[in-house]
Amino acid sequence: MFRRSKPTSDSADASAETSEPRSKKKRMFAAFVMFMHVLGALTSIQAVMSTRTSQGAVAWAVSLNTLPYVAVPAYWGLGQSKFDGYDLLRRSEQLASSDFANRTRIELEEDNLLLVPQTPYEESQSRLLNSLSRLPITTGNSAKLLIDGKETFDAILDGIDEAEDYVLFQFYILRDDNLGQKCKAAFLKKAAEGVRVYVLYDELGSKDLSPKYIDELRSGGVEIFPFNTTQGKGNRFRLNFRNHRKIVVVDGKVAFVGGHNVGDEYLGDHPVLTPWRDTHVELRGPVVLCIQTPFVEDWNWATGSLPELQWDPKREEGGEVVAACLPTGPADTLETGTLFFLQAINSAKDRLWIVSPYFIPDEQLMSALQLAALRGVDVRILIPQNPDHLHVYWSGISYLEEAKEAGIQIYRYQPGFLHQKVWLIDDSISLIGTANLDNRSMRLNFEITMLMINQEFAKKVETMLEADFAKSELASAAEYTESSLPYRFLVRVCRLLAPIQ
Repeated sequence: MFRRSKPTSDSADASAETSEPRSKKKRMFAAFVMFMHVLGALTSIQAVMSTRTSQGAVAWAVSLNTLPYVAVPAYWGLGQSKFDGYDLLRRSEQLASSDFANRTRIELEEDNLLLVPQTPYEESQSRLLNSLSRLPITTGNSAKLLIDGKETFDAILDGIDEAEDYVLFQFYILRDDNLGQKCKAAFLKKAAEGVRVYVLYDELGSKDLSPKYIDELRSGGVEIFPFNTTQGKGNRFRLNFRNHRKIVVVDGKVAFVGGHNVGDEYLGDHPVLTPWRDTHVELRGPVVLCIQTPFVEDWNWATGSLPELQWDPKREEGGEVVAACLPTGPADTLETGTLFFLQAINSAKDRLWIVSPYFIPDEQLMSALQLAALRGVDVRILIPQNPDHLHVYWSGISYLEEAKEAGIQIYRYQPGFLHQKVWLIDDSISLIGTANLDNRSMRLNFEITMLMINQEFAKKVETMLEADFAKSELASAAEYTESSLPYRFLVRVCRLLAPIQ
């Protein structure tokens, strides 16, 4: 009875016009999907060939092939662990022909300022540290423990005020706040006196630093530059690297290294995390020349130039500290940080006390800690109770059960926030620096660690840490094992994400 009427030519043309853009969009979408999966597959080959850990390689390979839309940009932004284009001047002809590598070493030998190993064991340890750092292990140094922000920055600002030739000033975070203003005033004062002032900051860590602050310093004769980790073709999209070093050197005579940054919170002015607990060390003697070496390398990366500095080693009067400087970073051929801290753990005979705000060791470091505890070493880990990053805190909870099984004691510092990076090994070895016990410090950050061998100094570190442990509580494995399944799952997921935390 009813017949469907045939479409008119006009309606047929309209239908064809509508379907053609839709078909074109589908083809474009299909082409995009194909392109992303091909790109994901090719990128997964790159990940398998270059990722430093097998776990990371597997994780990236799976995600790049299953979720390339998310994983591909994430990998190129966050997945790289090799930093291209950075010159380790300690290993190049440029510094090998300089005063520091030649005349300075001769003077160190002539003045008996190089450590002379007395036993085969000391010889092997010295060879290892020299191979990792490419810097000498020196004698004739003094070391002063600086506890918390006021003592640290009073000493730093006093040191800057005494400068006669140059000031090297490098921090991961440089803020334009009260402390930042004090530093700026000190820089401008010395620059007006004719002292050369070089300031280096990490561009991502100091992202809130105002252009006005920088302009005022440059107008006053201060050389200030960012350490931009994304400069250069090979690093343009690599957002996961940081220069986490904190270095101050004055005239090649005194140096300061430790956990503090330039910000009011490090003086205890934070709305939530006060009091802020941190540690620095002031060093004098020939080791200062070693400390200014990584600054020169970082400055060369940032500016393409090398400042003229003092490289004549001087014994500090009354200095009895053996000291070494270990700069580490993603430009190293080997995983220098991991190798050094593994050896430090393995060398402990009686005591191994470690303080780190971020405790997320990889499998090999955790295994070394367990082995140390199982052979009878007093292994204690001190971490903050009040975290500044929740995902890091949750990651750390996943280690409580493994620590308990081996006899490792993990303490939580109760007041404020604990930010120091300090190790105490047996009765004479102390480590103070910028490196945390996590993947970022081992593989992604430029860090610096100072090693001091001296019983008197180690005793002061021991007294300091005993006071910190007295303000701490022993963590229980039940925090993890007796928690709900969703919480334990969250903890494990955070631990899996440790490589990019």
